[in-house]
Amino acid sequence: MYKRILIATDGSELSEKAVEHGLALAGLTGATVIALKVVPRYPRSYFEGGIPVESGDVKRIEKQWSDSAQAMVDGVAAQGSAQGVTVKGVVAKSDLVAEAVISAAKKHKADLIVMASHGRKGLKRLLLGSETQHVLTHSHIPVLVLR
Repeated sequence: MYKRILIATDGSELSEKAVEHGLALAGLTGATVIALKVVPRYPRSYFEGGIPVESGDVKRIEKQWSDSAQAMVDGVAAQGSAQGVTVKGVVAKSDLVAEAVISAAKKHKADLIVMASHGRKGLKRLLLGSETQHVLTHSHIPVLVLR
């Protein structure tokens, strides 16, 4: 049925449920998993929400974020290994999370995207947006959403 499942994670408790379900599904279908964590770039200007920081500090901060993300997807790989599932951990750098998820799914030829949705409604959804909704409406790959 599925050969490659992309699991998008942000490390949240809700996202952990998506990881658990995605790994279980991969175990049942014999699929391999691509565990994806998207890391933003550091805001470079006041208008992007950042404060003036030395370029060396920005590089150090971005490296910390990347290292943390790598540790997160390595953790998913360890969970998968314990369940007999092959997992490749991928860290993508992008401010556009949904686009990065869709792009990674295409690049790795995923048959299914598994991700969580916080289920925000009303003003919170308008202000915070919904990466999951964007993936659902713009991806040609089926998406399994957990709440």
